[in-house]
Amino acid sequence: MTAAAFAIGLTGGIGSGKSTVADLFAARGASIVDTDVIAHGLTAPNGAAMPAIVAAFGAEFADTNGALDRARMRALVFSDAAAKATLEAILHPRIRADALAQAQAATGDYVIYAVPLLVESGTWRAMVARVLAVDCREDVQIARVMARNNLTEVQVRAIMAAQASRAQRLAAADDVIDNNHGLDALAPQIDRLHAQYRQMRG
Repeated sequence: MTAAAFAIGLTGGIGSGKSTVADLFAARGASIVDTDVIAHGLTAPNGAAMPAIVAAFGAEFADTNGALDRARMRALVFSDAAAKATLEAILHPRIRADALAQAQAATGDYVIYAVPLLVESGTWRAMVARVLAVDCREDVQIARVMARNNLTEVQVRAIMAAQASRAQRLAAADDVIDNNHGLDALAPQIDRLHAQYRQMRG
């Protein structure tokens, strides 16, 4: 079975440590397809999604370099469900197409799709053999994001409220990594799952 034929969906709330976990799996031989990285590429200067975004929302949603004005768009989609749906209709098909292309070209032991909104999107579940959730307490999430992104607790809680709840992610997960206790506690969990996934891939 090729790497692309056996894929894991990695998800977790903001500040849960998805990127750290993905990096640790990559170091062990997994191929990582990060949908956040793809989305940033699509909305970078001259990104493939920018003409459609400008056509739908107006030139003011592009910055002086031609990239998405993320702060302006974030403010809009948090307050306007229709705008959020329009943005998702532009981005999600492009993200999926790019992700599948990367998976087909992958040479690692297996593919991990890192998808922050995997539980919310619904369509990703059919594309992966297992869902792996990175889990931590909400107070840990909030502290990490406040420190990393220089946001207030109110702002972080607003982002979290727009995502699936911790309970919803855990209910959707086949496997769970506990990331409450720092880097040293992650390695043995990842070693165990990496061996399991390699065995399942065949």
